[in-house]
Order: sequence, then structure tokens, then C-alpha cells
Amino acid sequence: MSASAVFILDVKGKPLISRNYKGDVAMSEIEHFMPLLVQREEEGALAPLLSHGKVHFLWIKHSNLYLVATTLKNANASLVYSFLYKTVEVFCEYFKELEEESIRDNFVIVYELLDELMDFGFPQTTDSKILQEYITQQGNKLETGKSRVPPTVTNAVSWRSEGIKYKKNEVFIDVIESVNLLVNANGSVLLSEIVGTIKLKVFLSGMPELRLGLNDRVLFELTGLSGSKNKSVELEDVKFHQCVRLSRFDNDRTISFIPPDGDFELMSYRLSTQVKPLIWIESVIEKFSHSRVEIMVKAKGQFKKQSVANGVEISVPVPSDADSPRFKTSVGSAKYVPEKNVVIWSIKSFPGGKEYLMRAHFGLPSVEKEEEEGRPPIGVKFEIPYFTVSGIQVRYMKIIEKSGYQALPWVRYITQSGDYQLRTS
Repeated sequence: MSASAVFILDVKGKPLISRNYKGDVAMSEIEHFMPLLVQREEEGALAPLLSHGKVHFLWIKHSNLYLVATTLKNANASLVYSFLYKTVEVFCEYFKELEEESIRDNFVIVYELLDELMDFGFPQTTDSKILQEYITQQGNKLETGKSRVPPTVTNAVSWRSEGIKYKKNEVFIDVIESVNLLVNANGSVLLSEIVGTIKLKVFLSGMPELRLGLNDRVLFELTGLSGSKNKSVELEDVKFHQCVRLSRFDNDRTISFIPPDGDFELMSYRLSTQVKPLIWIESVIEKFSHSRVEIMVKAKGQFKKQSVANGVEISVPVPSDADSPRFKTSVGSAKYVPEKNVVIWSIKSFPGGKEYLMRAHFGLPSVEKEEEEGRPPIGVKFEIPYFTVSGIQVRYMKIIEKSGYQALPWVRYITQSGDYQLRTS
């Protein structure tokens, strides 16, 4: 079973728009949602599923809105949550930003979209590119005798329209890896993982079939390619776009698919391998009571010398009552952000193997503030182009289309910081 009704509420819990799909839950039940949410929040027992009598509220929050689905039965909760997040995605595609204002300005389109996104409580067409073919921003003028279902909706390949034509056929592949890292105060790595996504930008005519080959360890073992010469990676938690033929992947690890047109995320994966910290931070924070605090931060690029990290930002926490900052940096610039109680050291370009230094000096008031427990960690942001931490590689991209045209695949690799933190002593 799935959702009975879907509501979009403002920040105070007042319904802006709703759609009743099954009629088995009274629409007035939504009045119990906000008091229940506030009560649970005060008790510190807030959960993504709230119940009032026999009615269950499955909810998510996006900016200043609540999206709530109601159900009586034991619904498939993961399906309902996936639907709510997909609804947010579709609305963002249509209105750029999803907030109270954009709902109020586009009531007609929101109603039309809610009609198409779900039918009798079950998700239907949730691909924004397909929806945009027949639900337009301008609204449709009614022309008798011309109403027909767009062929894409009834196709076996519902995510791609027929008859697409391009003068130049190209595919752009972006392999983006985010490094999540947590290092404790004595320098040992507590958490280290790589979260990767492969994004495609497709400009291909007709109905092409694409085959993507990666240096996947399981594939190498199946085909007898595994050896010291062939570097392979073991992908975990692989999640594919709906266009990928999963049965084919299960059989011989081939990623075969007919792609949607334009931008989409083909797959995501995770590797819980021990990653050598790409940018290593050493810090010394000396506090002289009632007078000043001195901070010394050393940053070292622990990646290949031929690679360069761009847009590096190192956030160093400082006491909330610090004032009159002074900085000295060997490279880049430092600025104090008092509302966040941090110093942000920005380095535009950070080559591998280099080491840089930043010193900061702050005054402290003579009447000292009570010391809060713990100290926030140092956070690092960066992006390294033409480089992947895991060593994942696109070995080939085959493009097969019945007209036999030649197409060019372009591949780009990017490594960036995810949740990258180093604790200070």
C-alpha cells in the first residue's frame, strides 16, 4: 500500500495545497500533524513518522515547507519517502527554488504535477524531463480533439523521447568522488570513506544504447583480467539510475543502458577504504588567559605533485569572545568570520607535496567567558581535478545506434572534500 493523500504545509503547519488520492483518510486529519510534531520536538523524540489514532503521517521538511503523506494502512514507507524527495526534485526543476512563494505563485501547475506524479496513491511519472513535455510553465490552451497522451509515457523507455536529433553527437562523463574523513586530536584516522557519483551529459540522436566499462574488481575476476598490471576497485553500495539494465549487470557486470537526454546521475557508489588524508593539517592553539590566543596552522598537500587542489578553504575554530584579529599567511588569505566563530584560510591553488603556514593572533577580554565543553574540529574544503582517490577509471564507453553514427565520449575526473574534519587538542 502507498499514500492516501499528500499535503504541502507552510512553516506553521497550515496547508497550502493538498491532493486526496484515495479518499480513505479525512482531509481534516492534517490538523493533528503540527501539534504532534511540536510535542515530539519538545520531548526530544522527533521521528520521520508520526501517528495519530489510525492515521500515519510520513513527512519531510524542505526549506520553509513540510511535505506530508498520510496513510491508514501499513504502507511501504521507503517508497513514500522516495516519492516525497522525488516530488521536491521535480518542483525544483520547474520553479528553480521550492518554497512557500513558489507554491503560491504556481497553484495550477502544482495541482497538475500532483495529478501526474501519483495515481490512486502509487507513484506514476516522476521524471521531470518527461513531465515537461506536456505540463508546461505557460499552461495549455484547450484544443478539442487534440488531447493525447505523450508517447513517452506509454513507451517501454519512459525516460527518453523518440526523434531526438543533434548535429554533433557527444557524451560527457563526470566521475566525482567526495572524501569523508575524521581524524582525532592525536592524528589517527577514525573514519575514512569515498562516496562517488558518475554523472552524464548526453547529446545523442535517436535511441542509442550505451555500454560503460569500469575497472571493477568483480568484472576483472570474471574475465580473468585481474593481475598486478590491472588496477581495479571494489565498489560497494552501488545505486543505479532506472535506465540501467540490472539483470545484465548482475550477470556479467556490464553497465548497459538507453540514457535520458541531457543531464542525469547514472550511478553512485561507496568505498570504505583507508584513505591517506589528501590535505593534512597540524595545529597549535595556545590560549593565554585574560589576554590573547595564538593559533598556528600548517597545511600539507599529501597527493601527487602533478595534481593541484583548487579553492582550498581551511576553517579554524576560535573562542567566541575573541576580538582584534591579526593574520600572517605564507600563501593565500585569512579572514575572521565572527558569526561562525572561525577563521577561514583560503588558498586558491594548492599543489601536491607543498606545505603552507598560517598564524593568527586574537585578543581575549579580561573577564573570561565560561569555557564551553569541547572544541569544534578544523574543517577543510577542496577540489582536485583530473584525479580520483579510489583509482576508478572509465575503460570504455561504447555507443550503439541503428543509424551507425560516430559519437565522442569525454571523461573528466574530480575529487572533492565531503565531510572532512580534523579534531584539535
